[in-house]
Amino acid sequence: MHTIEDAQADQAAMRRLAAGQEAALDELMARHAEPLFHYLHRLLANEEDAEDLAQETFVRVHQNRARFRPAEKFTTWLYTIATNLARNRHRWRTRHPNVSLDTTADDSGASLGDLLPSPDREPAEALAGQETQAAVRNAVGQLPEDLRMAIILCEWQELSLAEAADILNTTIKAVESRLYRARKQLRAALVRYLPASAC
Repeated sequence: MHTIEDAQADQAAMRRLAAGQEAALDELMARHAEPLFHYLHRLLANEEDAEDLAQETFVRVHQNRARFRPAEKFTTWLYTIATNLARNRHRWRTRHPNVSLDTTADDSGASLGDLLPSPDREPAEALAGQETQAAVRNAVGQLPEDLRMAIILCEWQELSLAEAADILNTTIKAVESRLYRARKQLRAALVRYLPASAC
């Protein structure tokens, strides 16, 4: 979770970066590169694209450092840049479909950490957990882009409705509506994985 202290440190780093202190970008990358990569990976379901766009996002941060408004929250600005790059990449991929010869049969998008069983779980439980995670990732990947972005920002990235609205350039009400529709579609797609009380 991003704290007030983190936000203040981000603001200070951006002031130093705007003043020409290049090391401030390293500080921002150390704090945000990993969660940003995970966000992009969830959006694009492609590790290579996510790595490329995470790097490109920080290139844009550096290029536009003088345009950053001190009153603005850095994470909102960062995720807005990343979201726009992801939208462009998704559109490009839609127009230029490419099937790699190196594509594996396992299309779950699971990371190595996701595939390793937890030491405190029974093998059958770990396998069921992996199956559920893969089903959730697949179901989220099938959502329309606007719903997918809302659910990833609010559920996985744990951003507020206001932050998500800023990033998606829409209203809080629209984000609430997208979350409602996304959850409804996910419940329908994942009904066999939900406890009976949740249906």
